[in-house]
Amino acid sequence: MRRGRTGHRPRAAWAPLAALMIVLVGCQRTRGSEPGAAAVVELDPSAVAVVRVEELRAGPTLTGTLAAAREARLLAETNGTVLAVFADVGTRVRPGQLLARLESAPVAATAEAAAAAVAAAQVAVANAQRNVERTAALVRAGALAPRDLEAARQALEAARSQQAAAEAQLRQARRQLARTQVRAPIAGVVAQRQVSPGDVVGPGALLFVVLDPTSLRLEGTVPAAALPTLRVGTPVEVTVQGYPGVRVAGRVTRIAPAVDPATRQAQVVVELANPEGRLAAGLFAEGRVLTQARSAPVVPLTAVDESSGQPTVLRVRGGRTERVPVELGVRDDATERVEIVRGLTPGDTVLVGEAASLAPGTPVRVRAAAR
Repeated sequence: MRRGRTGHRPRAAWAPLAALMIVLVGCQRTRGSEPGAAAVVELDPSAVAVVRVEELRAGPTLTGTLAAAREARLLAETNGTVLAVFADVGTRVRPGQLLARLESAPVAATAEAAAAAVAAAQVAVANAQRNVERTAALVRAGALAPRDLEAARQALEAARSQQAAAEAQLRQARRQLARTQVRAPIAGVVAQRQVSPGDVVGPGALLFVVLDPTSLRLEGTVPAAALPTLRVGTPVEVTVQGYPGVRVAGRVTRIAPAVDPATRQAQVVVELANPEGRLAAGLFAEGRVLTQARSAPVVPLTAVDESSGQPTVLRVRGGRTERVPVELGVRDDATERVEIVRGLTPGDTVLVGEAASLAPGTPVRVRAAAR
């Protein structure tokens, strides 16, 4: 026998349920229920959540561009023509590796002349030393006056001074000669090459940029209100644009001692390890400073209604919904979860999203998940 309709509902009466069509499969009476009994709302599994004890992490976020923690900008230290270049962008280099050579003939000639002057000064010192020894013997024998020994000793000191000056000139010449050879100061990768053979450069001209890709830094800002919870060494979880699902661990290494008066933000520097070189400098990244981390009962943020000031959730108990006031704790905005300090226990079932707008006392049933 066909069951009769309970009556025609006006179109407006269905409007509140229209918003639930994303998560509600339908609205129907349970079999065998009496006419006039409350209809059971059948829910999709995605419309409910079970309170579970999970790890929560919270803290301020900062955004910025990754940069190498160690970077060397190699500038020309002398005038000259670039004779040869031995590295290009992407070349891995070791400390002291030769990257380029500048014209060195004039400097080399100066160094050779300085070396010759040192050799001559050394001979002069040796001769003056022998003269002092010979004069001293003659003075002891009475053949020369003491003033002759004093004069010999003064000549020795003068020769030594000339030798010291010649050696200083030789060191300077050799430093100049070394400047014609451009070497990597750190181990890393060539990020920029600004010269080619035949270029004429002067002091201060940028030749190469070498960076160490195994260590990166992220510079960003955090609200002034977050500063009391920050410390050097605080862990940071970093996500990088273009690397979905990849989270890189870092640590706060510097905190600005002053706050920008216009933005009320403070600069923070985070260093992160990149031993395999997967990440590259210049990528946009977002870091979350983990100032709080603990395990606690959690629910999705979409389960909580804070419109009345007192946070509440819609719990399912005995097949019906009930409005339950709760006390909230740590919010994990990255995963859209919140800690429940009081009001719920692990294992409780709550409604989330649009389903959380059902009226208290509504009979509900969760549809079995499709296999």
